[in-house]
Amino acid sequence: MTDAYHQLLDAAIQHLESLKARGVRSVPIDPANLTALARPATPSPSRSRPESPAPVARPAASPATSLFAAPSSLVLSPEAKAAAFADLRSRAMACVKCTHLANSRKNVVFGVGNIDATLMFVGEAPGADEDQQGEPFVGKAGQLLTKIIQTMGLKRNEVYIANVLKCRPDTPGQSAGNRKPTPEEMQTCIPYLHEQIDLIKPQVLVALGATAVEGLLGKTVGITRLRGNWQIYRNIPLMPTYHPAYLLRNQALSEKRKIWEDMLAVMEKLGLPISEKQRNFFLKG
Repeated sequence: MTDAYHQLLDAAIQHLESLKARGVRSVPIDPANLTALARPATPSPSRSRPESPAPVARPAASPATSLFAAPSSLVLSPEAKAAAFADLRSRAMACVKCTHLANSRKNVVFGVGNIDATLMFVGEAPGADEDQQGEPFVGKAGQLLTKIIQTMGLKRNEVYIANVLKCRPDTPGQSAGNRKPTPEEMQTCIPYLHEQIDLIKPQVLVALGATAVEGLLGKTVGITRLRGNWQIYRNIPLMPTYHPAYLLRNQALSEKRKIWEDMLAVMEKLGLPISEKQRNFFLKG
């Protein structure tokens, strides 16, 4: 089997074990998908395989009792979804996988917003303000992000905001400033974000800044080349754009317009109404 197959299988098993731990005893599955799973795999034409006996027909399992549904097809009741999110939060809040981060943090910054949101923003990691308050994007960059969300015609509590890393990267010997999270730190922490995405099921993801894009997509090419170009992450359209902190450093209308064009594309993808005033923001008169 391919590496992709084993990665998918491991992810499915991990997801099902998580559901079992939360008390879920059955998962609905589409009968057509169940039939497809029962079919023998088609051998790759590039490899010769020894002949095997014809598969023995098995009775189809009842969809109501099957535990093997693709995670993306799982639909929880509002109560079960809230309970699953609460369980995920409690596990993240108690996490000590990165000992150096657990020892230096003031708060785990889990995420904030509507767990039924159609739009989800993902940043790289908490800064000092976020670590202090336990909420993502509350400093100057966060205030600008809130303004961007409002300019889109939405409210901050209508979207969901999270980071790849849930703890502020430690800065030993420094009294101020932040540092970029390491690939190892992001790799260790990102399963929490994956569970958040899988539970929320947003229609669109927005990656804020180069480090967030690197953590999500593994791409280290410049954000200047990636921004504005749709990507796919966990089967969800993802828009890479500049981090709001970039606009705090560069106040040029041309740069503000670039981020706004990305948000217009997001609004179009979500089917949100766009006024002429919104379309013309940051354009020179």
